[in-house]
Amino acid sequence: MEDFLKHYPINSRINVAWGEMDALQHVNNVVYFKYFEIARIDFLSKINLLKKETMIGPVISENQAKYKFPVTFPDTLTIGVTVSNIETDRFILHYTAFSEKQQKIATTGWSKVVMFNFKTGKKAPISTELLNTLAQYQE
Repeated sequence: MEDFLKHYPINSRINVAWGEMDALQHVNNVVYFKYFEIARIDFLSKINLLKKETMIGPVISENQAKYKFPVTFPDTLTIGVTVSNIETDRFILHYTAFSEKQQKIATTGWSKVVMFNFKTGKKAPISTELLNTLAQYQE
């Protein structure tokens, strides 16, 4: 776990809830997208990207998940976030879910994040400041 936390300095701890399991008695596959959303919002908040006054912010254009093994209640997942594929108006956020109960990576995933100008309704370029911040967390 210590190595995991060193590799993912921005991470989120999420307690698995009983109601997140499905009929097969493991966390339902769609719940991971909620976990990823929590980790994504934590990450974006910590890098100050969710400022409402700018009218420019992130939107998700794609999501993907790869399930390595089932997770069951009770457990706590630590979701680490990194960045890759930084372009002029978009980047990829990668998620790695570490099961504290099983002491291994349970699920990985990614989201394509596109910067969007909510006033004009069009894509927006990533600022130099944000590019520099994202580069600090690049895989």
